[in-house]
Amino acid sequence: MRENARVTSSDRGDYQELVDEISELLGAPATLENRNFELIAFGAYDSEGDLDPSALDPVRTRSILTRRSTSAVRHWFEGFGITRATGPVRIPRTPEAGVYRGRICLPVRHRGVVLGYVWLLDYDPGPTEQQLAAAMLVTGRIGALLADEAQHGADLTRELRAVLTAEPGWPRDMAVAELRTALGVRADGPHTVVCVAPWPSADPDDAPSVRTLPGARALCAIPWGTTQQSLVLLVGLRSTDTLTPAVSAATRLLERAAAPGPPGGAGRTTAGSARGGAGAGAGQAARPEGGAGGSGGAAQDAAAGRDGGPGRSTGGGSHGGVAAGIAAARTGLAGLGTAWAEASAAARAALAEPRLGPVAQWAAIGPYRLLTSLPSEAAHDPALHALLSPVHRELARTAEVYLDCAGQAGRTAAELGIHRQTLYYRLSRVEQLTGLDLDDGEDRLLLHMALKAARL
Repeated sequence: MRENARVTSSDRGDYQELVDEISELLGAPATLENRNFELIAFGAYDSEGDLDPSALDPVRTRSILTRRSTSAVRHWFEGFGITRATGPVRIPRTPEAGVYRGRICLPVRHRGVVLGYVWLLDYDPGPTEQQLAAAMLVTGRIGALLADEAQHGADLTRELRAVLTAEPGWPRDMAVAELRTALGVRADGPHTVVCVAPWPSADPDDAPSVRTLPGARALCAIPWGTTQQSLVLLVGLRSTDTLTPAVSAATRLLERAAAPGPPGGAGRTTAGSARGGAGAGAGQAARPEGGAGGSGGAAQDAAAGRDGGPGRSTGGGSHGGVAAGIAAARTGLAGLGTAWAEASAAARAALAEPRLGPVAQWAAIGPYRLLTSLPSEAAHDPALHALLSPVHRELARTAEVYLDCAGQAGRTAAELGIHRQTLYYRLSRVEQLTGLDLDDGEDRLLLHMALKAARL
């Protein structure tokens, strides 16, 4: 097994031990976040003063509730030079902005590159220079761990992408073997694949950290159609009977994709970081126009109807036009290519039929399991060319609802909110435009499939 394949086996405990060491050195609670302000670990503390409700930052309190910050967070802290700093940086208190406590930031670097930040609430008289110097030595050990983890994550990203983009046969088999080696014993457990599409960015730095997503093993961005990207996540499961971790991860990714700013940037926090980080709250409060508070101060004080389709909107069931698909659960990596196809198809179905989304499971998309496997030409049957033109949008919608209602006129008229005679007139126009007989089962099947396929 590769040496770096073992990096993630105990890193969480190592981070926690190192953060606790810093908390003990400085006599104050410390919190570790990566450079995107995502929580990694936070130190225990027992000072009653830190739990004083009068010290709560209003902005940080809000960040607990919203679990989200904006891109103003990154701009604020970069203004204090934390990305360039090699030593402690003090962030001043700003009572008029709702920040009642200052912060101290210890940049975590490895070979000159900033990989994260240790935050603590400033206090009087504050840590001595000797204490801070000792704490910075610990951040060097944290930086080495983060660098190892980043390298391992990059390897997994490359190998997962290779599996999903390789041609079937021996090229894919070789890619799967590489991924299996990198994952180690975890490769043989139950898992599923999540596809979020379209993902707003192909930049690896905009992708979230795997550690912030429930059960995540690896993720990568791959092309979605001709001009867009999708984010693909390999999720480990406790058993093949439940997809709960995958649903949680998909929901969190959708929130990121729909939020303002870069999808993986510092302007956002995760559910976990609502408990952690000292930094983001300060930056958010000092720039109240930036919206909801960030991850940082919140954590320290906390320790203290029918739509879409031809003629319908296709955005109602997705997060800002983004949806997620989840494949069926599997054991082992042999079927990873099929799992990716299922997750991609489920995401397409959720975008096409909002009632299925915003998170759609392959097992629950019904006829779209078949329709997504058909070539795109299936949506362009000559009989439906005229019906699918924009001028006949309402007729197409009427036909689809009629077929969804199993040809029951009463149900169809009620759902469309029209009189039966109006329905009959529209259906006769559909027959004239298509040359199909709605009393013929095969003609109905063709029409129904083509209308559904047109969504995709």
